[in-house]
Amino acid sequence: MRTLVGPTNEQVAALQGAYFLATGVWPLLSRKSFEEVTGPKSDFWLARTVGVLVASVGGVLLLGARRKRVDVELQVLGAATAAGLAAIDVIFALRGRISMVYLVDAVIEAAVIASWARARPGA
Repeated sequence: MRTLVGPTNEQVAALQGAYFLATGVWPLLSRKSFEEVTGPKSDFWLARTVGVLVASVGGVLLLGARRKRVDVELQVLGAATAAGLAAIDVIFALRGRISMVYLVDAVIEAAVIASWARARPGA
């Protein structure tokens, strides 16, 4: 019987890092396309601020994955950031404060959290 194993810590860090880096820089590069997908923002500086922070976490996760140094601190950073963003997505989308498209991000964040829970030590 074959036992299924989860992804390595480095794989999870790399995938989350790439997702966070891409979604984080998006509002910095194109306000128009960002708002076309996520809805108009009255205080776009806030979207840019969150973008910088999310991109920063993504960059750190990618660096850890590349260096094969994904320790418990990076695992907690990745999972906690995903959990926080998912909670914000769900709460404020259901309250009608942000677009329902953020629920798609919440599902992705939940998959990231599940991946961290299943991750195993890498190389």
